[in-house]
Amino acid sequence: MANWEGVSEYVAVAETASFTLAANKLSTSVAQVSRRVSALEERLAVKLLHRTTRKVTLSEAGQVYFQQCKHLVEGLEMAELAVTQMQTSPKGLVKVTAPVTYGEQHLAPLLNQFLARYPQVNIDLNLTNQRLDLLEAGIDLAVRLGRLTDSTMIAKRLASRQLYVCASKKYLERHGEPHSLSELAHHQCLVGSVEHWRFQENAREKSIRVAGRLKCNSGNALLDAAKQGLGLVQLPDYYIKDALQSGELIEVLHQYRDDKEGIWALYPKNRNLSPKVRLLIDFLAEQIGKPVTTPIG
Repeated sequence: MANWEGVSEYVAVAETASFTLAANKLSTSVAQVSRRVSALEERLAVKLLHRTTRKVTLSEAGQVYFQQCKHLVEGLEMAELAVTQMQTSPKGLVKVTAPVTYGEQHLAPLLNQFLARYPQVNIDLNLTNQRLDLLEAGIDLAVRLGRLTDSTMIAKRLASRQLYVCASKKYLERHGEPHSLSELAHHQCLVGSVEHWRFQENAREKSIRVAGRLKCNSGNALLDAAKQGLGLVQLPDYYIKDALQSGELIEVLHQYRDDKEGIWALYPKNRNLSPKVRLLIDFLAEQIGKPVTTPIG
């Protein structure tokens, strides 16, 4: 197998244009990747890569070698995947990232159920509101909410969420209920990390810039402020469903609700899904996608 040594490392570097990203992808060290690629170049007696402090590019010979070898590496990965899928029980580490509040309240309990069901699986959960680079961070799976902007990932829709605008009875008695989108300019709006609220008007999407005394990137903090009568708030259903059902909050502008958004599982395009990751995605789709037992609104 001497002819195979360094090939996987080289293909990973060629695909990512980075020794660091290649090391993350292969779950090894940068030094190991560099040694293997250098040994491969020495064995072939040809320069495959041009290295600078800022970037890595392929030589002419490197381009030819990459085009021939990437199919071999993909074939080996598929062969290993086919054998791994024969295992009756998934095993190994899965690295997951998700937004903080959603992860704490909704995702973490499901991951705990998954761990209880599959005792040979380990999970490394990173809760952050930052959009991490999955390849650079070596993450297998990201759960993202709302609209997607990253076209370099494969996305599977796990479920949907609905945005609602609501306020407390106390606020509406004091300031009146808005009946048109233009009236939002005259109301105290509790602003999240995005200063625009989305609606549907005459079958078209409409984005309205809102403002108020409170701006906060925590949905729970905005929810509490709305309950205390400090203003209108636009939040997803999983934040406010209990408050709506109890009457603590009242939906307004329901005729302008935007279309439902997605709750997504994202993973890199150039990464074949291992059985444990595929199983986790299917599990989350089944659990997150369960219908709400009590309707909202």
